[in-house]
Amino acid sequence: MFNFDRTIDRRGSWCTQWDFVADRFGHPDLLPFTISDMDLATAPVIIDALQQRVTHGVFGYSRWQHDDFLGAISQWYQQRFRLNIEQQHLVYGPSVIYMVAQMIRLWSEPGDSVLIHTPAYDAFYKTIESNHRQVLAAPLEKQGNHWQCDMTALENALKRQRCKIMLLCSPHNPTGKVWLRSELAQMAELCARYQVKVISDEIHMDMIIGDVPHTPWISVASQPCALFTSASKSFNIPALGGAYGFITQPDDRARWFDALKNADGLSSPPVMTIAAHIAAYRQGADWLDALRAYLRSNLHYLAQQLQRHFPELDWQPPQASYLAWIDLRALQLDDQRLQQNLIEQQKVAIMPGYTYGTEGKGFIRLNVGCPRSKLELGVQGLIRAINDCRR
Repeated sequence: MFNFDRTIDRRGSWCTQWDFVADRFGHPDLLPFTISDMDLATAPVIIDALQQRVTHGVFGYSRWQHDDFLGAISQWYQQRFRLNIEQQHLVYGPSVIYMVAQMIRLWSEPGDSVLIHTPAYDAFYKTIESNHRQVLAAPLEKQGNHWQCDMTALENALKRQRCKIMLLCSPHNPTGKVWLRSELAQMAELCARYQVKVISDEIHMDMIIGDVPHTPWISVASQPCALFTSASKSFNIPALGGAYGFITQPDDRARWFDALKNADGLSSPPVMTIAAHIAAYRQGADWLDALRAYLRSNLHYLAQQLQRHFPELDWQPPQASYLAWIDLRALQLDDQRLQQNLIEQQKVAIMPGYTYGTEGKGFIRLNVGCPRSKLELGVQGLIRAINDCRR
């Protein structure tokens, strides 16, 4: 029904992953498997919705507080997560990471600590530190092919006097961990005990690949919280901008809207992203399910190739996302030498694990959100680079 094998040339489209790969890797014209967008066209229902808006021809100021947008979100959460949301809790913002940054500013003071589970999405470090807060790391532990949170260590971190916020990534980037409901409930209880507020980034919530279902934080929260998300990852529309979320307390929402609309002057969302979200959530479920099956197949192909060439890795696909977090530590490679070979010899760009903090050393993050033909070329280059570095 949907052709995810179709190759679309993104060069010359002002594309970060392709046209600006040299910004991060120092070389142009690399085959990229880097930032988390996909080399796949979005859902046809979204393209149709956007074309209708273009045909309309008027692109004036818009709003998001209407039944079309709010109802689409309500329907999505009920159908995908069996959760009846409170529409009055909904808020809008230009991006998830902007919303995270704004909430950090509202809920903490310079010098306070924000706890994150590490390794972590690199923008988390930048956002916390650039807002003059301190990163408080709670390292995840790899046990076999699963990632676990040491709840005792987490509690010891949460009880610190200046720990004001836990910034949760759910599902977790880069490990691909899907948090169990029991884990989330335990963290919610600990945060309530030590009066630590929670911001939950759930932008990968629809990218579940394994059998563990996603549990929205708002379904387990026992105190004021903020959940931010978007259809941008799952439907591959990040260039449209736009995100939404839930802030559970009226006073917090009032402060949020004052900061968004008055301090920052962001009162009108892009009409295209509103149209895209409505189409995605009302009509895009079949496309998304087909996409996830395709990505699951890509991840299994990657696992098969790694098992064939490097069985000692015993690598298994993640529970969520199209970002393969590959543990290469058993091969005792030099991270810098591997990157040099990938870039200079194989002409392939793959994110080094140390981008995501010290706990990422010895890992790489490979984006499989692409046609299989491209993935095959990248995996072949990775295998050659590893073999070269082992000689």
